[in-house]
Amino acid sequence: MANEHIVKSFDQELEALRRTIVQMGGLAESQLELAIQAVVRRDADLAGRVMRSDEQMDAYENAVDAAVVQILALRQPFAGDLREVVSALRIASDLERIGDYAANIAKRSLALAQVPVVRPVTTLPRMGRMVQQIIKDVLDAYTERDLDKALAAWRQDESVDDLYTSLFRETLTYMMEDPRNITPCTHLLFIAKNIERIGDHATNIAELIHFQLTGKPVKDARPKGDSTSFTVVTPEAKPEDNA
Repeated sequence: MANEHIVKSFDQELEALRRTIVQMGGLAESQLELAIQAVVRRDADLAGRVMRSDEQMDAYENAVDAAVVQILALRQPFAGDLREVVSALRIASDLERIGDYAANIAKRSLALAQVPVVRPVTTLPRMGRMVQQIIKDVLDAYTERDLDKALAAWRQDESVDDLYTSLFRETLTYMMEDPRNITPCTHLLFIAKNIERIGDHATNIAELIHFQLTGKPVKDARPKGDSTSFTVVTPEAKPEDNA
């Protein structure tokens, strides 16, 4: 009976750990959605909600850390159980970083709301929805222990990178066309980069799910479409330049 009680308690501890990860993921997904809305609506109250919720995200991460330490110390898990516990620790770290990036987006939305609207801002919601879907898919994969779903989400990161590169080029063009666009476009570039980084952390989670379920890292190289490091946008020549 004693052994049965110990196993049951271990199962309960693992289930509690999973619930915390799922709650943390739900908050991360919500933070990103609200942060994007704050940018588009120029809504300071909404931005404030996102920034305040970052404390809850930190509390979740601390709860995961404490649970993992307790499980490792008392249960001494091995094989699949050990992978799950270690993966939970790393997933929580990625989710916390997603929360940080969402809070950064919210902060920049406050500055963006004080300057004229520029057209590239309309691309952000699309990019945000793509990343939200990746977060949702990896959380579903985590809950359902679905390897195929995790890998499908992992492959979507390239599409996010492609859209980020397109937005990067468009924003640079606007900055060159009119110096008054420099301030809003600079904030937009930082916001877009934060969204792209959130996608990277969601992709990290997909890789961790793969490791948790198989004991092996993802075999293929991560698909990347971010070519902004090599992007050069040159201003069009004005008629007087050719005179």
